Amino acid sequence: MSSVMSDTQTRNVRVDAVFALAPVIPVLTIINLDDALPLARALASNGLPVLEITLRTSCALEAIALITRELPGACVGAGTVLSGKDLDAVAAAGARFAISPGATDTLYREAAANPVPLIPGIATASELMRGLEHGWQRFKFFPAESSGGIAALRGLGSPFANVRFCPTGGIDVAKAPAYLALSNVACVGGSWMVPAAALAARDWTRIGDLAREASALTR
Repeated sequence: MSSVMSDTQTRNVRVDAVFALAPVIPVLTIINLDDALPLARALASNGLPVLEITLRTSCALEAIALITRELPGACVGAGTVLSGKDLDAVAAAGARFAISPGATDTLYREAAANPVPLIPGIATASELMRGLEHGWQRFKFFPAESSGGIAALRGLGSPFANVRFCPTGGIDVAKAPAYLALSNVACVGGSWMVPAAALAARDWTRIGDLAREASALTR
Protein backbone atom coordinates (compact mmCIF):
# COMPACT_ATOMS: atom_id res chain seq x y z
CA MET A 1 0.00 0.00 0.00
CA SER A 2 2.81 2.43 0.87
CA SER A 3 4.31 1.91 -2.59
CA VAL A 4 0.97 2.68 -4.24
CA MET A 5 0.62 5.83 -2.12
CA SER A 6 4.13 6.93 -3.02
CA ASP A 7 3.45 6.40 -6.73
CA THR A 8 0.17 8.29 -6.44
CA GLN A 9 1.74 11.23 -4.65
CA THR A 10 4.58 11.43 -7.15
CA ARG A 11 2.12 11.32 -10.03
CA ASN A 12 -0.01 14.03 -8.42
CA VAL A 13 2.98 16.33 -7.98
CA ARG A 14 4.00 15.94 -11.62
CA VAL A 15 0.51 16.51 -13.00
CA ASP A 16 -0.22 19.38 -10.62
CA ALA A 17 2.93 21.10 -11.84
CA VAL A 18 1.47 21.01 -15.36
CA PHE A 19 -1.99 22.12 -14.22
CA ALA A 20 -0.51 25.06 -12.32
CA LEU A 21 1.10 26.66 -15.37
CA ALA A 22 -2.09 28.11 -16.87
CA PRO A 23 -5.86 28.07 -16.36
CA VAL A 24 -6.47 26.75 -19.87
CA ILE A 25 -4.79 23.99 -21.87
CA PRO A 26 -5.23 24.52 -25.63
CA VAL A 27 -6.25 21.30 -27.38
CA LEU A 28 -4.55 21.34 -30.77
CA THR A 29 -4.98 19.22 -33.89
CA ILE A 30 -2.08 20.11 -36.16
CA ILE A 31 -2.53 19.11 -39.78
CA ASN A 32 0.33 21.13 -41.30
CA LEU A 33 3.68 20.75 -39.58
CA ASP A 34 4.68 24.24 -40.76
CA ASP A 35 1.97 25.65 -38.49
CA ALA A 36 3.22 23.92 -35.35
CA LEU A 37 5.92 26.31 -34.21
CA PRO A 38 4.24 29.66 -34.99
CA LEU A 39 1.03 28.38 -33.40
CA ALA A 40 2.86 27.26 -30.29
CA ARG A 41 4.65 30.61 -30.09
CA ALA A 42 1.39 32.54 -30.43
CA LEU A 43 -0.12 30.59 -27.55
CA ALA A 44 2.87 30.29 -25.22
CA SER A 45 3.96 33.92 -25.58
CA ASN A 46 0.46 35.04 -24.63
CA GLY A 47 0.10 33.11 -21.41
CA LEU A 48 -0.85 29.59 -22.49
CA PRO A 49 2.39 27.57 -22.32
CA VAL A 50 0.76 24.16 -21.78
CA LEU A 51 -0.11 22.62 -25.15
CA GLU A 52 -2.00 19.39 -25.78
CA ILE A 53 -1.26 18.12 -29.29
CA THR A 54 -3.71 15.40 -30.23
CA LEU A 55 -2.50 12.25 -31.95
CA ARG A 56 -5.09 12.60 -34.69
CA THR A 57 -2.82 13.57 -37.56
CA SER A 58 0.21 12.06 -39.25
CA CYS A 59 2.49 14.91 -38.14
CA ALA A 60 1.44 15.04 -34.47
CA LEU A 61 4.55 13.33 -33.11
CA GLU A 62 6.80 15.46 -35.30
CA ALA A 63 5.00 18.57 -34.03
CA ILE A 64 5.55 17.53 -30.40
CA ALA A 65 9.25 16.94 -31.04
CA LEU A 66 9.65 20.19 -32.98
CA ILE A 67 7.98 22.42 -30.40
CA THR A 68 9.76 20.70 -27.52
CA ARG A 69 13.10 21.28 -29.22
CA GLU A 70 12.57 24.82 -30.48
CA LEU A 71 10.37 26.31 -27.76
CA PRO A 72 11.69 25.14 -24.39
CA GLY A 73 9.37 27.53 -22.54
CA ALA A 74 6.37 25.52 -23.67
CA CYS A 75 5.09 22.46 -21.79
CA VAL A 76 4.12 20.13 -24.62
CA GLY A 77 1.94 17.09 -24.09
CA ALA A 78 0.03 14.62 -26.21
CA GLY A 79 -3.71 14.07 -26.40
CA THR A 80 -5.80 11.20 -27.79
CA VAL A 81 -3.37 8.73 -26.25
CA LEU A 82 -5.09 5.34 -26.50
CA SER A 83 -2.47 2.69 -25.78
CA GLY A 84 0.89 1.84 -24.29
CA LYS A 85 2.32 2.09 -27.80
CA ASP A 86 1.08 5.68 -27.99
CA LEU A 87 2.66 6.42 -24.60
CA ASP A 88 6.01 5.07 -25.76
CA ALA A 89 5.81 7.16 -28.94
CA VAL A 90 5.00 10.43 -27.18
CA ALA A 91 7.72 9.78 -24.58
CA ALA A 92 10.22 9.37 -27.41
CA ALA A 93 8.98 12.62 -28.97
CA GLY A 94 9.66 14.49 -25.74
CA ALA A 95 6.12 14.99 -24.42
CA ARG A 96 5.91 16.08 -20.78
CA PHE A 97 2.43 14.67 -20.21
CA ALA A 98 -0.18 12.52 -21.95
CA ILE A 99 -3.96 12.76 -21.96
CA SER A 100 -6.42 10.04 -22.90
CA PRO A 101 -10.16 10.37 -23.64
CA GLY A 102 -10.81 7.31 -21.46
CA ALA A 103 -8.83 4.54 -19.83
CA THR A 104 -8.70 0.76 -19.59
CA ASP A 105 -7.04 -1.47 -17.02
CA THR A 106 -4.38 -2.24 -19.62
CA LEU A 107 -3.66 1.43 -20.25
CA TYR A 108 -3.38 2.12 -16.51
CA ARG A 109 -0.89 -0.73 -16.09
CA GLU A 110 1.21 0.41 -19.01
CA ALA A 111 1.07 4.06 -17.90
CA ALA A 112 2.32 3.10 -14.44
CA ALA A 113 5.58 1.93 -16.04
CA ASN A 114 5.95 4.88 -18.44
CA PRO A 115 7.97 8.01 -17.61
CA VAL A 116 5.32 10.34 -19.07
CA PRO A 117 2.52 11.09 -16.58
CA LEU A 118 -0.90 10.13 -17.93
CA ILE A 119 -4.01 12.21 -17.30
CA PRO A 120 -6.76 9.67 -18.01
CA GLY A 121 -10.23 10.65 -19.14
CA ILE A 122 -13.30 9.74 -17.11
CA ALA A 123 -16.99 10.59 -17.44
CA THR A 124 -18.62 8.65 -14.58
CA ALA A 125 -18.08 7.82 -10.91
CA SER A 126 -17.42 4.19 -11.81
CA GLU A 127 -14.69 5.14 -14.26
CA LEU A 128 -13.23 7.42 -11.62
CA MET A 129 -13.21 4.62 -9.05
CA ARG A 130 -11.37 2.37 -11.50
CA GLY A 131 -8.72 5.05 -11.84
CA LEU A 132 -8.44 5.39 -8.08
CA GLU A 133 -7.91 1.65 -7.76
CA HIS A 134 -4.92 1.99 -10.08
CA GLY A 135 -3.47 4.86 -8.05
CA TRP A 136 -4.63 7.90 -10.06
CA GLN A 137 -6.17 11.05 -8.57
CA ARG A 138 -5.85 13.51 -11.46
CA PHE A 139 -8.21 13.13 -14.40
CA LYS A 140 -9.56 14.69 -17.54
CA PHE A 141 -13.36 15.00 -17.27
CA PHE A 142 -14.50 14.29 -20.81
CA PRO A 143 -16.66 15.09 -22.66
CA ALA A 144 -17.42 17.71 -20.03
CA GLU A 145 -20.54 19.46 -21.25
CA SER A 146 -22.37 16.37 -22.48
CA SER A 147 -21.38 14.39 -19.35
CA GLY A 148 -23.15 16.71 -16.94
CA GLY A 149 -20.76 19.63 -16.88
CA ILE A 150 -20.50 21.75 -13.77
CA ALA A 151 -23.29 19.93 -11.93
CA ALA A 152 -21.59 16.57 -12.44
CA LEU A 153 -18.21 17.84 -11.24
CA ARG A 154 -19.82 19.46 -8.22
CA GLY A 155 -21.51 16.14 -7.42
CA LEU A 156 -18.21 14.25 -7.64
CA GLY A 157 -16.52 16.69 -5.30
CA SER A 158 -17.82 15.40 -1.96
CA PRO A 159 -17.27 11.62 -2.34
CA PHE A 160 -13.92 12.12 -4.13
CA ALA A 161 -12.36 14.97 -2.19
CA ASN A 162 -8.76 14.18 -3.19
CA VAL A 163 -9.46 14.19 -6.92
CA ARG A 164 -8.81 17.12 -9.25
CA PHE A 165 -9.93 17.51 -12.84
CA CYS A 166 -9.19 19.17 -16.14
CA PRO A 167 -12.62 19.22 -17.80
CA THR A 168 -12.55 19.31 -21.60
CA GLY A 169 -15.22 19.10 -24.28
CA GLY A 170 -17.70 21.79 -25.23
CA ILE A 171 -16.07 24.45 -23.04
CA ASP A 172 -15.51 27.96 -24.39
CA VAL A 173 -14.44 31.30 -22.97
CA ALA A 174 -17.94 32.01 -21.67
CA LYS A 175 -18.31 28.65 -19.90
CA ALA A 176 -14.76 28.30 -18.58
CA PRO A 177 -15.04 30.67 -15.56
CA ALA A 178 -17.81 28.62 -13.92
CA TYR A 179 -15.71 25.46 -14.26
CA LEU A 180 -12.60 27.17 -12.90
CA ALA A 181 -14.59 28.34 -9.87
CA LEU A 182 -15.06 24.73 -8.73
CA SER A 183 -12.66 23.64 -6.00
CA ASN A 184 -11.93 20.31 -7.71
CA VAL A 185 -11.09 21.86 -11.09
CA ALA A 186 -7.43 22.71 -11.64
CA CYS A 187 -7.72 23.99 -15.21
CA VAL A 188 -9.83 23.45 -18.33
CA GLY A 189 -9.06 22.28 -21.83
CA GLY A 190 -10.43 23.73 -25.04
CA SER A 191 -9.74 24.81 -28.58
CA TRP A 192 -11.75 28.03 -28.80
CA MET A 193 -8.58 30.16 -28.86
CA VAL A 194 -7.58 28.52 -32.16
CA PRO A 195 -10.57 29.08 -34.47
CA ALA A 196 -10.39 27.09 -37.68
CA ALA A 197 -10.56 30.23 -39.83
CA ALA A 198 -7.73 31.91 -37.94
CA LEU A 199 -5.55 28.82 -38.17
CA ALA A 200 -6.26 28.45 -41.90
CA ALA A 201 -5.32 32.10 -42.43
CA ARG A 202 -2.27 31.71 -40.17
CA ASP A 203 -3.56 34.68 -38.23
CA TRP A 204 -1.21 34.32 -35.27
CA THR A 205 -2.14 37.78 -33.97
CA ARG A 206 -5.79 36.79 -33.64
CA ILE A 207 -4.86 33.51 -31.96
CA GLY A 208 -2.50 35.35 -29.64
CA ASP A 209 -5.24 37.78 -28.64
CA LEU A 210 -7.62 34.91 -27.83
CA ALA A 211 -4.86 33.15 -25.90
CA ARG A 212 -4.22 36.27 -23.82
CA GLU A 213 -7.93 36.50 -23.02
CA ALA A 214 -7.99 32.84 -21.95
CA SER A 215 -4.86 33.19 -19.85
CA ALA A 216 -6.51 35.98 -17.85
CA LEU A 217 -9.27 33.67 -16.60
CA THR A 218 -9.05 33.14 -12.84
CA ARG A 219 -9.30 29.94 -10.84
